[in-house]
This record gives sequence, C-alpha cells and structure tokens, in this order.
Amino acid sequence: MTFYSIKRLIVVLTIAAVVFHFAKPIALRFMSSEDFSRRRFVWLVLTAVSFVSPSFWLYALVAVPMFLWANRKDSNPIALYLLMLHVVPPAGFSIPILGNSGLFNLDNYRLLAFCVLLPAAMRYRKNPEEAGGVGFGAMDVLLLASGALEVALYTSPDLPNHLPLPDSPTNVLRRAVLFFLDTYLLYFAVSRTCQSRRKMVDAAATFCLASAIMAAIAIFENLRSWLLYVEIESIWGVPLSSVTWLTRGSELRAQASAGHALALGYLLAVGFGFWLYLKSGVPSGIRRFGVTLLLWGGLFAAYSRGPWLGAVTAYFTFIAAGPRAVSRVAKGGFLALGVALLIMVSPIGDRILEILPVMGRTADGTVLYRELLAERGWEIVRAHPFFGDQFPWPEMEDLRQGEGIIDIVNSYLFVALNYGFTGLFCFLSFILLALQRVYVRTRVIARSNPDLASFGSSLIACIVATLLMIYSSSFFLGSQKMFYVLAGLATAYAKLTESVPQMSTPLSARQSLQD
Repeated sequence: MTFYSIKRLIVVLTIAAVVFHFAKPIALRFMSSEDFSRRRFVWLVLTAVSFVSPSFWLYALVAVPMFLWANRKDSNPIALYLLMLHVVPPAGFSIPILGNSGLFNLDNYRLLAFCVLLPAAMRYRKNPEEAGGVGFGAMDVLLLASGALEVALYTSPDLPNHLPLPDSPTNVLRRAVLFFLDTYLLYFAVSRTCQSRRKMVDAAATFCLASAIMAAIAIFENLRSWLLYVEIESIWGVPLSSVTWLTRGSELRAQASAGHALALGYLLAVGFGFWLYLKSGVPSGIRRFGVTLLLWGGLFAAYSRGPWLGAVTAYFTFIAAGPRAVSRVAKGGFLALGVALLIMVSPIGDRILEILPVMGRTADGTVLYRELLAERGWEIVRAHPFFGDQFPWPEMEDLRQGEGIIDIVNSYLFVALNYGFTGLFCFLSFILLALQRVYVRTRVIARSNPDLASFGSSLIACIVATLLMIYSSSFFLGSQKMFYVLAGLATAYAKLTESVPQMSTPLSARQSLQD
C-alpha cells in the first residue's frame, strides 16, 4: 500500500459517497431500504479492501464471505450481482495447481458466480415453481448449442510466433466448466430468479446506481487525466501496457473500474437505457435531469464513439417502442438536435467534432483498420463457412497492431471467424428470440398495463443498443456479462403476468405485493 493508493481510495470513496447520498431517494422508490443499505455497505468495504490489499487473493479472502452473507440477506441476488459486478477491475489470476500451469483464472466475475449466482440457482432448483413458468426452452437450447461449439472447437490463442497450442481433454473439460460458470449460469440465474416485476425493476435500478457511480468516477478521471483504478491492478501483479492509458486526440479516455473505456461506455449506455424507464417513477425533474446528465457525462468521458451511438439508439428505440411512436420520435429528434447543437457550441464541442469519424482527424486510423479487418475476416469466414477457422492468425498477420495483437473489435466477425455461420446463427438467434419475445409481450399489454409495457420498451432499447454496439466492440468484460443479463431479463419478462399495480408509487408502499 502506498500514499497514492490511499489518495486514490479517498477520492473514489468520496465520489461514491456523494452519489450514494443523492441517489438514495431515487433508489428507494425501486428497492427496500435494507437492501440499499446492505449493498452500499458491501460496495464501500470491498472498494476499501481492494485499494489497500497487496494481492487479489487477500481481496478474495474478504470478498467471498461478504458476497455469501449479502446474498443470503438480499431479497434479489441479481441486483446484488449487478452492483458488485465492477466493484473492482476485472483482472484475472490463475488458480495454482500442483503439476500444472494453473486450473483457470479467477476474477471478480467468477467470485460473484460462485458466491451469488450459483447459490441463487441452487435455491431455484429446490423450488422451481417460484420461476413463474420459466422452464427449459428454445433460449436454453440455443445458448447450450453455442456452448457446445465453444467446447468442441478449440480456438488457439493469437500468438505472434504462429505456433498453435495443442488441445487436450483437460482443456475441453476446462472450457465446458467455464462456459457453464461464465455464461449459462448467468443467464439461468437471471431468467429463473427475477420472476417478478419488482425484482426486475430492482435489478435495473441497482445497475443504474452502479452506472452512476462509474460515470461520476469517469468524469473525474477525464477532467484530472488520472485513472483511479489502474494502480490496483499494478499492485496485484497485472502488467500495465501502452493501451492502459488510452487517449483520443488529447483526451484521456476514462475507464473507472470497467477495465476498458469501451466497456465503460457500453455499461453506461445500457444504464441509460434502463434509466429511460426508471425516470418515469421519479417525481423530481431536477433528479431526472441530474441522473441523465451524469450518465451522459460519463459516456463523454469514456470517449467511445460506439457507446455514444448506442445510447442515442436506445433513446430512439425506447420512444419508438412506446405509444404515439411517430410523434414521440419526431419530438425526440428535435430534442436530440437541440442538445447536439448546444454541445457543439459549448467548450467541449471542438473536442467532440475532432474525434467523429466523418469530421475529425484522430479517428481515421481506427476506422480504416476496422474496415480492413472486416474485409479480411469475412474472406476467411466465406472460405470456412460452417464451423469457421480456429487458427486464422497467419492469414491476418499484416493486421497485427503495435500492441502485438490482431484486434478483432467486431463481435459478429469474431464469432463467425471462430465458429462459422453455425455459431453466428446460434449467437444471433439467442438474443433475437429474446428481443422478439419482449416485443410481442409489450404489444399485448400496451393498453392494459402501460407501465409494464414501458419497462419492456426499456429492455428492447437496451438489447437493440447492445446489438449495435457489439458490432464495433469486442465481446468482452462487462458487455459480455450484460448481454446475457439482458437475455435473462427478457426471458423472465415474457412470462410476467399483468395483475400488478402501476409503478407510480414508491416501492415501500408496495412491499407486500407480488407480481
């Protein structure tokens, strides 16, 4: 622990304390006071531990019992999971095992899977009737089919020397276990345990709270050109590189605890998508405007163009999926144009224009690289259409960047390259089926329960924005986790009943009501 660690910790805790204080009146409209206080306590304690701990394993020694304790007490484990998802950066460390290089990497995501998701799934298995009718279905089949391809088709890592690492039965078993832990368990737990609207809205509100904290930290990082969480990874033994401090033009790209600026931008765009619904339950116009401004401030601080477009897409999708779509989209367009003009004439307008692909000069290199990557990648996919090419790196060597990697930033291309059109079909069918089910359910209840339909519109907005953002983003970190969280919420939403009151009153007034 160093003086700078303490200084960073004080800054992070101060920012978080301010956000928790001002967010509490909003949060208590969607969650109980006990859950809010407990989640805040765990977040603050684990943040403090992460900054003073000399290793990840000491952090894990404190985090595991705290996660288990909070999970047993919390009325909605998925909400707890979403708040703790990025309480620390997602750095992974190999579990040592005698006679081997390591069992597998352990990070905060997997700690949460073991301590929150797995117990929640096990409780469901003991009482499956609580799932509200969500059973094994087409979504599960498509996701497990994707997992089967990942397990069966070994993709050799991108190594500059072009030597493919050999596969083994142990590696096959490891891939199967990690797919269950990282992917299927997350979807299963969300889709089966968020069986009421109260829990779904609680989860969305808690994720917005986490997004607000990261947004405030991101704004500070950008204004002070000071990444607050980087030293944690350095002290824990993660080697830092030139890509740790990403810039766009002369601006440092904030990342908070998300692990990357793109991941931060994605998370904030999804948080904004949820906020489009949640703000209707907040009577204070000042608070509604303040949260919106905070989330967009964090988005600008990340300087990630894809998430900017994703957040705008979420906004227009939300209003288009609701009632009076034509008039609302027209009004929204004029509002967005007005906001854009205000930004352009503001002090940050020149900086925004400078990094836009069409008007700026700093974006040319990345845009050209992505075009070349897409062209070469799809050529390889067409040559191996069914199950892809698990070792395409020699054919793409001229696209290796200065960081020593071939950066496949298009998630659809990544899936098709490694698993062919078969894998891409399973991947897209899974999330598009979730989207279709939410849309159908929203149309059915639009007149009888407009509030529940509005939450469905928010889910649609988040999913559509995600589909757009992962086109220009790697499928990694928080974007990967939220992809399956959204699919799980969509599955649960499609099974909800209508016999619930409107969300216009605080949750404390509806504690005894079940969906």
